[in-house]
Amino acid sequence: MRSIHPSRALRRASRRPAVAAASLAAALALTATACGGSGGDDGADRPPASGAASSTATGGGVHIPADLAERLKKHGIDVGRWRDGGWKNWDRHKWLSSAKDFVNPVIEGLWKPERMKSAEEADKTVTEAAAAGQGVSDPAPRPVRAQAEKTPYHEHAAPVGKVFFDSPQGPMVCSGTVVKDVNHPGKSNLVWTAGHCVHAGGDGGWYRNIAFVPDYNDLGKSSSELSDADRTEVAPYGAWWADWASTSDQWIRGGSESGGAGAPYDYAVLHVKPESGAKSLEETVGAALDVDFSAPSATGISAMGAWGYPAAPPYDGADMFHCLDRPGRLSLSPSLPTMYRIGCTMTGGASGGGWFREVHGKTVLVSNTSIGPTDNTWLAGPQLGKTAQTLYQNMSRTYGGR
Repeated sequence: MRSIHPSRALRRASRRPAVAAASLAAALALTATACGGSGGDDGADRPPASGAASSTATGGGVHIPADLAERLKKHGIDVGRWRDGGWKNWDRHKWLSSAKDFVNPVIEGLWKPERMKSAEEADKTVTEAAAAGQGVSDPAPRPVRAQAEKTPYHEHAAPVGKVFFDSPQGPMVCSGTVVKDVNHPGKSNLVWTAGHCVHAGGDGGWYRNIAFVPDYNDLGKSSSELSDADRTEVAPYGAWWADWASTSDQWIRGGSESGGAGAPYDYAVLHVKPESGAKSLEETVGAALDVDFSAPSATGISAMGAWGYPAAPPYDGADMFHCLDRPGRLSLSPSLPTMYRIGCTMTGGASGGGWFREVHGKTVLVSNTSIGPTDNTWLAGPQLGKTAQTLYQNMSRTYGGR
């Protein structure tokens, strides 16, 4: 496998900002650096992890961990009917919302290639008026045309994949990134994505049937070619179901269709497990990235890149793309933390995809795609500080060893 060392390319990019995009495209050959839970105010109210080893099989490929089955029953959800489509009931009174109420029983084979292809983008848009005039925002960046990632993806961007889920509107899709688990080195089952890819925010609850597919369409086949592709071509490493998800309490309370007050906290961590097999996600894909929780100022970063699978026109969700730019600041309100913003033409579906930069010669995840304007000229993502770090650490300690 040929890869380009990221530190050399990033240094070239910082010396010549005008060609940063071209240089960084080579810099973030993610597999080159790849080897080497939440609670309280961070959406961390959670049941004990005990009991997860014992499960109930309801037939039809639905496996319910004992503690999860008990929680479903507690909320008046019939486990036996879940398999037959009970999960499609989005009755307001049964749409679980609080952090401790996440449930996501595995339904084997649900995410077939054709169902993945039918999933629509989950995006959050803001108006130019909402993104301007807040005092600390930098001028809107010039659009940066998204570039197609090299194939096969597992050699160039192995930690990147798609996050699929069901919402009241039907199957939906976001992007996500395999991140390292500090408490279980080399054996991570953690995926970083956006909060709005797992929870509807203040007006809704947890989405259902959440699964991560790393290196989706690894060979970069066209949408028409995918119509005849088998599952191994579409999902070379299978589908990994979230047995727990954590997002910020700020997103659960304040997230909205336009991002809302939850946008600067629009991130989530999934703990996933395979439909079959015993190896960890990191071992399976051969890569995972560290997360940078230092929340560096945008003014001190020379280049940053966003990766994902844009699905809204002119894209169709089949291929992985990336944008690379010098970040600026975006403030939605003086009372909210500043977000990062880069020029990028990626559309919905890229939501949740990781933003990467180089730190001490290593590629690290520093943010994720959260919001963008209706004309798809830029993307914004949250700064990951102490709140995000607490969420991540609690997830790792509580669920990482499963």
